Amino acid sequence: MLRFWFAIPLWQRVIAALILGIIVGYAWGPGAESIKIIGDIFIAFIKMLVVPLIFFSLVAGVASIGDLRKLGSVGWRALLIFIGTGQMAVWLGLGIGTVVQPGAGLDAASMSLDAEALAKAQDRQENAQTFKEMILEVVPSSPVQVMADVNVLPLIIFSLLIGVGILMAKEDGEPVLKIFESGSVVMQKVTMIVMELTPFGVFALMAWVAGTLGLDALQALGILVFLNYVGCLLIIGLIYAGMIKFLARLPVIDFFRGIIDAIAVSYSTASSNATLPVTLRCARRNLGVSNSVASFVISLGATINMNGTAMYLGLATLFGAQAYGVDLSWGDYITISILGTIGAIGAAGIPGAGLIMMVLVFGAVGVPLETIALVAGIDRIMDMMRTTTNVSGDAAVATTVAAMTGEIDTEEMISADDV
Repeated sequence: MLRFWFAIPLWQRVIAALILGIIVGYAWGPGAESIKIIGDIFIAFIKMLVVPLIFFSLVAGVASIGDLRKLGSVGWRALLIFIGTGQMAVWLGLGIGTVVQPGAGLDAASMSLDAEALAKAQDRQENAQTFKEMILEVVPSSPVQVMADVNVLPLIIFSLLIGVGILMAKEDGEPVLKIFESGSVVMQKVTMIVMELTPFGVFALMAWVAGTLGLDALQALGILVFLNYVGCLLIIGLIYAGMIKFLARLPVIDFFRGIIDAIAVSYSTASSNATLPVTLRCARRNLGVSNSVASFVISLGATINMNGTAMYLGLATLFGAQAYGVDLSWGDYITISILGTIGAIGAAGIPGAGLIMMVLVFGAVGVPLETIALVAGIDRIMDMMRTTTNVSGDAAVATTVAAMTGEIDTEEMISADDV
């Protein structure tokens, strides 16, 4: 029985659980709330992963650069493009969410909300921080306390400093680097274990949503899926194509033809890490990117270049705020843009990582964590497109940086037909 269960791809199990949960919830009605505890346990497991996953992934990602000197002509260009496109992506998600307002027609007031998140939101609104206080809070006075409180910005600053410290220590830092690399791998495996619980959590959460809110919730979720795909296609068709056309000065069609294998694998697996070997092969063989640039930029990008996730975090945050009636200020928008970009950096390149990052962004601006219950069932459908966007971005940045530094064989890119 277990062999048959695990032989079915996870995404198929999730979709089946989604459909079954909707049917059961719609037929059961408000009584479906009695199985919500299963979904609550699933969310608790996700929240459990946040701190260790970000800490190990970010430290290992920064330290994987290998040498501070590599942050020269190639490194700085790649990092600047990663950050720049990440900001563009998250503001695109915020823009789409503001204009379309996918959660505005959803009345979630009757649902059982996360009391802790709501209390935090109310406290934040009553005791708004000054800009000076916000800056001071970013510096972690106690890393242990920061981890205990799941305070994301200080945690990220501390993680980045540890990664830079490992690089500066050189040979003396290698034993520590191995610990963080191993820790990153272990946390990815633990995340995969937790993701196996997704079908059960999705079934319970969707039954609760359908039984409590009915078809209104499903309509809102359908709009969210549509907007997710629109946002990702805009990132690929405008931002990435613009980079190839105007920065790399290369044929856009040849670029996308060269990464078609990576696109297919990323969409089917919803995993940047699983697609990494294929992306490297496409960059080297089909795009003509030098081995050194491809290895550095794409490997780093698989960890920190998650524009599809950044866009989605902005969009999902507004969806939750609109569904639960949380008013967001321009300061909150800026916070979302920063955390959406940095949170995407901390997202592991595996299926479902976006759900984990939601905890960080939602908590920072007071959006109830119950929003995760609304989107968990459809996350896999959206994750497939987000991963395709992320992987396409890795290849686009590698190609652009290679073209800017003369590390590309343009004739090989244009003539490549074996894709």
